[in-house]
Amino acid sequence: MRETAQAKTARTKKIITGLFKTYPTAHCELVHQNPLELLVATILSAQCTDKRVNIVTETLFKKYRSAQDFADANISELEQDIRTAGFYKNKARNILSACRDIVEKHGSAVPRTMEELLQLGGVGRKTANVVLGNAFDINVGVVVDTHVGRLSHRLGLTTHRAPEKIEADLMKLVPQPQWTLFSHLLIWHGRRRCFARKPDCGNCEVLKLCPRIGVKEPLPQKTKGGK
Repeated sequence: MRETAQAKTARTKKIITGLFKTYPTAHCELVHQNPLELLVATILSAQCTDKRVNIVTETLFKKYRSAQDFADANISELEQDIRTAGFYKNKARNILSACRDIVEKHGSAVPRTMEELLQLGGVGRKTANVVLGNAFDINVGVVVDTHVGRLSHRLGLTTHRAPEKIEADLMKLVPQPQWTLFSHLLIWHGRRRCFARKPDCGNCEVLKLCPRIGVKEPLPQKTKGGK
């Protein structure tokens, strides 16, 4: 699809408006009470559903209430505590490493900058963006998870597949104050309407703004395409 940068920016703005109208309460669906819980939950969410993570953390956060608690945890015991979240050995190691760094280098408080978060063991840019945007309301970047990457491509907002390149494209299109919100809107839309294999294009609220890149199924005869 040939589109000028100005036209794409204008279309992105309309997409945000349409999705926000559809999902006015879009938010991070990882249940947490503080930055540490969000950090741990985000580490657990890799290749795992938020629903499953929330089941795991419901009991996990009663057992481990501080960074010190996690830092002092027996790794074998922690592995069993998070086993059902998948990849539990790597995740347990990452949680321990991050929490030990938080205790030793940050006075047991989760740091509030991208640079410091990326220095924590097991923390990458996606996790750092989640924590900064949702725990501290700091928009440093755009969270690019599976849904954000998939929908950004389908909507014609990027041609890239690498998360860091997708993020760079989105940061140019979306106003910085809306970076965190935009991720939530795409994630909610991806979970509720724009499915990976059979998207519900016929009922999509932003259909008229979407080039449907990669979608092979024809549109149904009657649609209520969004504004």
